[in-house]
Amino acid sequence: MGTGTRRLRADAEQNTARILEAAAKVLAADPSASLERIGEAAGLTRATVHRRFASRQALLEALAAQLNQRYVDGLERSCVDNPSPREVLLRFTEAVFELKTTHLFAMELVGTDCATGLSPEVVAGIERIFARLRAAGEITETGDRWCRRVYLALLHEVHLLPGDAAELRKRSRAELVVGSVLGALGGMPGQG
Repeated sequence: MGTGTRRLRADAEQNTARILEAAAKVLAADPSASLERIGEAAGLTRATVHRRFASRQALLEALAAQLNQRYVDGLERSCVDNPSPREVLLRFTEAVFELKTTHLFAMELVGTDCATGLSPEVVAGIERIFARLRAAGEITETGDRWCRRVYLALLHEVHLLPGDAAELRKRSRAELVVGSVLGALGGMPGQG
């Protein structure tokens, strides 16, 4: 493969990254924004956007895939240094709240339920956290799917709380989710 081909691929990758970054920002402000508007925000022509993404749906699918990869990255970072299962859940929850603030439109694509929008790899990673919690005696609930659904539902509800909510006076959003999830799944909620 020649240098020209590598340069073309590098440019294509950079353009794709620019388009996705611009799309996340533009669509968060205006979910009906056109591909042309996204291209303008990325500093690229509409033709370049269409070369990278054949349709609006293709662009939305790429945003959802990018979000899923960020979930995977968050799962991996949560397990660095082999912390306790409770700490893994707390770290992952903090990472998800960060995604909820920085990737609002993509989060809405996945949906509040997340049952259909999360990749199998992300679903399996979340369920592994609950298997570790169960093995450590932190929870008693045995249904992996149920544990994941309770977690995702509480995560969504806590995200909707206003910053001055009484529930957030003594602990962070992530600590509130972890304590609530552990309590709901038969464990000791503790302080997070």
